[in-house]
Amino acid sequence: MPAAFSSFVAIGDSFSEGLGDPYPDGDGLRGWADLFAHRAAEFWPDLAYANLAVRGRLFDRIVDEQVVPAIKQSPDLVSFAAGFNDALRPNYNPTRLATRAHEVVRLFKASGAEVILFTCADITSHIPGTKLLRKRFITANDATRRVAKRHDAILVDLWGDDAFADPRLWAEDRLHMNAYGHQRVAANVCTALGVEPDEDWLKPMPQLAKVRREVNGAAWAGKHLAPWVKRRITGKSSGDTVEPKRPKLTQVK
Repeated sequence: MPAAFSSFVAIGDSFSEGLGDPYPDGDGLRGWADLFAHRAAEFWPDLAYANLAVRGRLFDRIVDEQVVPAIKQSPDLVSFAAGFNDALRPNYNPTRLATRAHEVVRLFKASGAEVILFTCADITSHIPGTKLLRKRFITANDATRRVAKRHDAILVDLWGDDAFADPRLWAEDRLHMNAYGHQRVAANVCTALGVEPDEDWLKPMPQLAKVRREVNGAAWAGKHLAPWVKRRITGKSSGDTVEPKRPKLTQVK
């Protein structure tokens, strides 16, 4: 019988905040963590859930701003996904990040929490120029696997899930997942925790809308790449004015 948890806190960046997957009614972002929490609550009725993730956050800022507030709430399940934004920067130092990741997971484990870690999904097949970064992603994922093994954490291996090669799982900006992508992540997390995924998450996806994929490289670069580069140059982040969407543990249902 899989373990039941009473409280779940997600920390990280846009991946855990749910960017790319707005709620159908337009009221905020959903994402895999919300999907997982609501599905898990069907099996663990007393589950409380908090989400401290903020888009654009680099690894150090995630650790500095989110780890202690998470631990203070005494959750028994924590997801920690960080470092992808760092891998896109020129001063990326995987060894230093891996060392600090060991310490973060050790702290959560010492607090009594089970920890979920993720390898990043492969974006290099659908974003121009990112094949040069593939080695970085592989190195970062290998480090995450070592951290998970050392601390007996739960590893959700998105890099090993070939479904993410399908462009239908990605938002228009090609960097963030859309609703289908977040559902796929939620299904993987459920499976890792021994929770039966929602059957709707595993249904065949509709045919790809031609209008989105016919956007040429120049149009995509102007709409999505250029603003990202401008933020890097000016030292700004997409999350500078964003607060965590669910900072305190509250019961899901």
